[in-house]
Amino acid sequence: MSATPSISQVDSSTPKTLEIPPLLGASVSELTAWVQQQGQPAYRGKQLHDWIYHQQVRSLADISVFPKQWRSEIADIPIGRSTIHLRKVAPDGTVKYLLQLADGQIIETVGIPSDRRLTVCVSTQVGCPMACDFCATGKGGYKRNLARHEIIDQVLTVQEDFEERVSNVVFMGLGEPLLNVDNVLGAITSLNQDIGIGQRMLTVSTVGIRDRIRQFAEHNLQVTLAVSLHAPNQALREKLIPSARFYPLEDLLAECREYVAITGRRVTFEYVLLAGVNDLPEHALELAKCLRGFQSHVNLIPYNPIQEVDYQRPSRDRIQAFVNVLQQQHTAVSVRYSRGLEADAACGQLRMTQK
Repeated sequence: MSATPSISQVDSSTPKTLEIPPLLGASVSELTAWVQQQGQPAYRGKQLHDWIYHQQVRSLADISVFPKQWRSEIADIPIGRSTIHLRKVAPDGTVKYLLQLADGQIIETVGIPSDRRLTVCVSTQVGCPMACDFCATGKGGYKRNLARHEIIDQVLTVQEDFEERVSNVVFMGLGEPLLNVDNVLGAITSLNQDIGIGQRMLTVSTVGIRDRIRQFAEHNLQVTLAVSLHAPNQALREKLIPSARFYPLEDLLAECREYVAITGRRVTFEYVLLAGVNDLPEHALELAKCLRGFQSHVNLIPYNPIQEVDYQRPSRDRIQAFVNVLQQQHTAVSVRYSRGLEADAACGQLRMTQK
C-alpha cells in the first residue's frame, strides 16, 4: 500500500490532449482522424464510434463491418475496457462491481436500479487521498488517477450488465474528482456527447479543493455539484475530514457562492449523519445559519457502517429532528438512505478490496 500523498502530488488540473489508443473516450471526429491514419476511409470513424459506444464492443476484432484483413491487423489495439473481477448483488438489486484495469489495479463501481432510472456511481481514482475518517475508501490509501477511458468504461460495464440504458451518473465512487479534473471533464464530455446522457443527469461530488470549484464553474456545465460538508463548523469538520485544515469552511462556502453566481445552479451539500457527533439539533441550526441566503440543497445521508471505525447511524427520530430544524429555518433538505448497504456498496463503503 502506498503512503497517502499530499494534494499537490495527485493534482491533475491541466487539460491534456487525448491520446489514442485506448480508443474509448475519443469523439467521432477523433476516431475518424485515427482510422484515416490507419489508411481507412473516413466513414469508418462513425462506424467505430457506434460499435464502441452503442454496441459496446470489447475488441476491434469483433467489429464485423470492418474488412477482415484490417480487423486482424488492429486486433491487439486496446479499446480501453476493463474486466469484471467480482460482482456482488444486494437484496435491493444494487450491484457492486470490482473492475480490474489494464495495469491490474482494482476499482469499484456501483449500478443502482430503480423503477424509472439506472444510476451508476463511478470512481475517479484508484483509492483516495482525502482520508475522511468515516469513509472506507480512504482507508486503503491512494494509488493513481483514473484515465478518461477508465471512467467511461464503468458506465458501459453497468449498462452492458443490466442490459439497460444508464440514465444518471454520479461521480461519488473511489477518489476525489476535482483532483483529477482533466479526465473528469473529458469523461463528462464523452458521457454527454458520445453516450448521450444529459449533463443535468450527471453529479460531481467533492470534499472541496481550494480554487477548484471556481475553476469547475468556469466550464459552464449543467451538471450538479455536490459538496461533501459533513459538519457545520470548522473544528468538527477538521476532525472528520483531514484536508479541511488546509481549506477553512468559510472559504469553501464563499467559493460555493461564487459557483452559484457563475453557473446559476444551486449547490447540493452532502451531510453524513453520525450519531452523537454531528446530528444534534444545535448542529442543524448551525448548518442552517451557514447556508442562509444560499441557493442550495442539503442531502442528509444516515451513516453506513464500516469495519475500521465505530461511528453509529442515528435513529430515525434523531434524523427527523435534524430535518425539522432545517425546515424550520427554511433550508431545503432531503434524506437519502443509501442503496446497496448489504453488499458494502453504499455511500462511504467503497474500497479496493473484496471485503
